[in-house]
Amino acid sequence: MEQLLNVIERTWGYRELRPLQQPAMQAVLDQRDSLVVLPTGGGKSLCYQAPALLRGGTTVVVSPLIALMKDQVDGLVELGVNAVQLDSSLSGMQRSVIEVELTRGDIRLLFVSPERMATPDFCAFLQRLNIRTFAIDEAHCISHWGHDFRPEYRLLGRIKELFPESSVHAYTATATEKVRLDICAQLRLKNPEVLVGDFDRPNLSYRILPRGNEDQQVLDVCNQHKGEPGIIYCFRRKDVDSTYAFLKDRGFNAMPYHAGMEPMQRKVVSEAFAAERCDIVVATIAFGMGIDRSNIRYVLHTSMPKSIEHYQQETGRAGRDGLEADCVLLYSVQDLFVWQKLMKKSAEEAGATQEFIKSILKHLDDLDRYLRGSICRHKYLVEYFGQSYANPNCAACDICLGDTEPVADSTLIAQKILSCVARVKETYGVNHVISVLRGEHSPRVLSLGHDKLSTFGLLMDHGAPTLRDWIFQLIGQGVLKQEGAEYPVLKLNDASWEVMRKQRTVKLVQVAQPKEAGKAKKSKKAEESWEGVERPLFDELREFRKNLAAERGVPAYVLFYDTTLRELASIRPTTRAALGRITGINEKKMTEFGEALLVIIQNYAKTHRVDTDVNVAPRPEAPPKPWTKPKDADNPRTTVGQAIQMFRQGRSIDDVMEQTGRARGTVVEYLSDYLHIDKPADVNAWVDRVTYDRIAAAAVKLGRQKLKPIFAELDEKIPYETIRIVLSWLDATNA
Repeated sequence: MEQLLNVIERTWGYRELRPLQQPAMQAVLDQRDSLVVLPTGGGKSLCYQAPALLRGGTTVVVSPLIALMKDQVDGLVELGVNAVQLDSSLSGMQRSVIEVELTRGDIRLLFVSPERMATPDFCAFLQRLNIRTFAIDEAHCISHWGHDFRPEYRLLGRIKELFPESSVHAYTATATEKVRLDICAQLRLKNPEVLVGDFDRPNLSYRILPRGNEDQQVLDVCNQHKGEPGIIYCFRRKDVDSTYAFLKDRGFNAMPYHAGMEPMQRKVVSEAFAAERCDIVVATIAFGMGIDRSNIRYVLHTSMPKSIEHYQQETGRAGRDGLEADCVLLYSVQDLFVWQKLMKKSAEEAGATQEFIKSILKHLDDLDRYLRGSICRHKYLVEYFGQSYANPNCAACDICLGDTEPVADSTLIAQKILSCVARVKETYGVNHVISVLRGEHSPRVLSLGHDKLSTFGLLMDHGAPTLRDWIFQLIGQGVLKQEGAEYPVLKLNDASWEVMRKQRTVKLVQVAQPKEAGKAKKSKKAEESWEGVERPLFDELREFRKNLAAERGVPAYVLFYDTTLRELASIRPTTRAALGRITGINEKKMTEFGEALLVIIQNYAKTHRVDTDVNVAPRPEAPPKPWTKPKDADNPRTTVGQAIQMFRQGRSIDDVMEQTGRARGTVVEYLSDYLHIDKPADVNAWVDRVTYDRIAAAAVKLGRQKLKPIFAELDEKIPYETIRIVLSWLDATNA
């Protein structure tokens, strides 16, 4: 694991792992089947990518979308990792080249679709390669009880049959306990390590608003995030087109995305958004699964999604860098009825079982309860997935931030609404009941004589949108019903009469008026995240990243996350050593971009007269774990034992690599074991004296806990493996 952490720091620039990443990676290293459930942004991909670099061989990654595969491959290649994808977009020649590279063992990560994994010829090819590790991304798609079931994923259960010596590792962001059990069963996982992360995303702020003046509500959210990236989800294609046109007319850098567009048009939109040439994508739910942009600052739903799992996944596309992000949903109970009708019809036409239909309708009901609830949004989501949430105030949702407030005389208002439904004999819909309650002298109300009813005008002081929301809140609380598909009418039930007889109370809520018009309260995370950050410098660094990404033809987030840019704009390092301590600055990025970043920061500091190298002292490091002797070190028949014997003879690293067939990083680890066991007088056989003296002096100055500060101190000209050899000898001999 220590060696793996060095690989991660060297390749990705990360010094710390996120929760559960370490045991997830250990399962891969131990060749033990696993199921890893981490929320979007929790770092699932690193769990199979990093071990692939350390172990050698090829890891096959099954992923459902070409765009999703491409983004991951582009990001890995930019980091210097040998990764490729095999998909239908490649020519025969391109596929042949990849197959040759795979046969030579040059590829660490191979991304394929579930459909390709189902073809006998391809599986036979993988068998010849002796593939030992499979990673299944979006694993919830294999479960009949999941929110995004895909029949082609069921065929992945054959992996264990075709590759009995392999380990299979499943990854997903959203899975209830029932779905987790089904994933393990369908993939035939053997005694799997099941790791379920914390479903809470504390950096996300959740707000549910009754849908009223939709255009103005959309405009308010976009204005609050002017110039920041966001996704707006709409229910229908025509909604996408109209919302896009509305924003474009008001000067927003927006683009539309839906299934009615040509594939090339959709590709242009995806790439423009990833490259930061576009701020807002207005889309149907078809957009986003293949987008790994880390700095999306808001997700706005203009209507209800299909399930809590979909909602969690779609909102989870915001704030993947760990910084603050807003998730706003505009809701009307009409969305529920539309989804119920569509999903039931679609399932019946597909010949689905009644049990499956019941399951998908329950997903809708669960989400409806969440949207209508009056408890903390974070608490509800976490507990839905079977975890507990003890925080009494999340400070990051409309409920806890005080965006909602009780409606005065809620029960009395409910009695008036229910009484009106009774007076019109439970035969009319929402709009007509609202007209009667508001005292409207419309032709229909007058022709029916409903202007003579005792409930006529009882709530004339309230607008139609407000009354509509209250009616739907009553439906959501089960004290009123809406029946009928095409022309739904309001109906009473036993609970309705209990309210009217004063045997039951009702709580209605309304959106609290913000102190400043059009401005929502900021979460605690949002207030803290900009502390100490020079915002103009951050914007300058963003522009640098954008131009750099355009030159290289890669998404901007592949180069630097916003967290890295904010840290740069806060600490403002002016030396390579200080720059090397910034999260996300790995060896490759230091070499390629270090000088340019330092010039930008130094020029900004000079122009604006701000302090530099703020708090650049190294963070406190945990003491390194003591070395432990490998159990097979004394057995010359094992690889490690053979390597140690060769090092006793003074053989070179290259010789040992050739004899053992192991990668350089692994052989250096064997050399470290030898140094600890035999404690030779020096390391002259592997490191020249001048280089040794430079590394030893840097270790005295900076300590031995981490390789990267020493690498930066030595102008990045001495390889990590050489530094590791010297540090291992110093540690072994207590020099």
